[in-house]
Amino acid sequence: MANRIILNPVSYHGAGAINEIANELSARGYKKAFICTDPDLIRFGVVKKVLDVLDGASIPYEIFSDVKANPTIENVQSGVEAYKASGADCIVTIGGGSAMDTAKAIGIIINNPEFADVRSLEGVAPTKNHAVFTIAVPTTAGTAAEVTINYVITDVEKKRKFVCVDVNDIPEVAVVDPEMMSSMPKGLTAATGMDALTHAIEGYITKGACTISDMFHLEAIRLISKNLRAAVNNDPAGREGMALGQYIAGMGFSNVGLGIVHSMAHGLSALYDTPHGVACAIILPTGLEYNATVCGERYRAVGKAMGVEGIDAMSDDEAAKATIAAVKKLSADVGIPADLKEILKEEDVQFLSESAFADACRPGNPRETSVEEIAALYRSLM
Repeated sequence: MANRIILNPVSYHGAGAINEIANELSARGYKKAFICTDPDLIRFGVVKKVLDVLDGASIPYEIFSDVKANPTIENVQSGVEAYKASGADCIVTIGGGSAMDTAKAIGIIINNPEFADVRSLEGVAPTKNHAVFTIAVPTTAGTAAEVTINYVITDVEKKRKFVCVDVNDIPEVAVVDPEMMSSMPKGLTAATGMDALTHAIEGYITKGACTISDMFHLEAIRLISKNLRAAVNNDPAGREGMALGQYIAGMGFSNVGLGIVHSMAHGLSALYDTPHGVACAIILPTGLEYNATVCGERYRAVGKAMGVEGIDAMSDDEAAKATIAAVKKLSADVGIPADLKEILKEEDVQFLSESAFADACRPGNPRETSVEEIAALYRSLM
């Protein structure tokens, strides 16, 4: 079987990387940027850092910030109309997964107008043209949307999230500047960081894993485990380590898929507006326990990358338990709740389980599952 790897043509990493944005736009002849971001980042002055770079290069722009934490079909539709009216010829998206996912959908629809019905993009849509030229600037260390071929949109009417997978949506340029992440509050840093760890671990144990993705995921697990606690305390070295770790995780999972932790988390965000990273962090240990019987040596490698002492001398069962314990400890250390007691309602379990089973991430899970088994996992977290 052939393994396909798709990455950004260009990416910049490190403090001050945002200064390359104007150079990239000018060198390619773009005239006006459509800034896709969220209102909080404007209010807290984060977006201004990029706007100052554009102003310094005399590159005009128009700002679109009608983006929710879990972006909706309506957000995308508003963005498409705003782009058409703006006179822009490129997109610069600044934010976490919400802003970048919205920008991806906008860019795809603009260049593929036959997919104006946002729901038609669910799954693997047969788009013909690459999205509008996009530079993606993450402000959280978690989603890695700047390097993935995936985006997630919320269907408010149907109370569900749907995953879109499209090789035409990957931003041409990713600018991963840890200084853009320095104003993230502790809670958001923790949640997005645990999302990144979930990407790396699920990507490592998914059915589609290959040698190249394994290389990315194990290094991402090492970097995230080493740096997340420090990043939550706003240590610059921790921020830089997390910025790199979450990007490397994206290099892997975007190309090989995820599993039921993500498919279960998507429903919680759609129904209760639970932050995606929090949902992933709570479900991850339970998902690992569920998959332990089929992952064997994979858990040992995860634990070793997390720094679990003496894991080489352990049996497979001991190594799996030690690895899951390390995940639980990291999650607890950064303040993530241990269960879904304050979130999940019994009357929603069946709907959520059916949604999780239908989710695009579920087929990548290493263990075959069912609606009934997913329901049992949800209930075990209540």
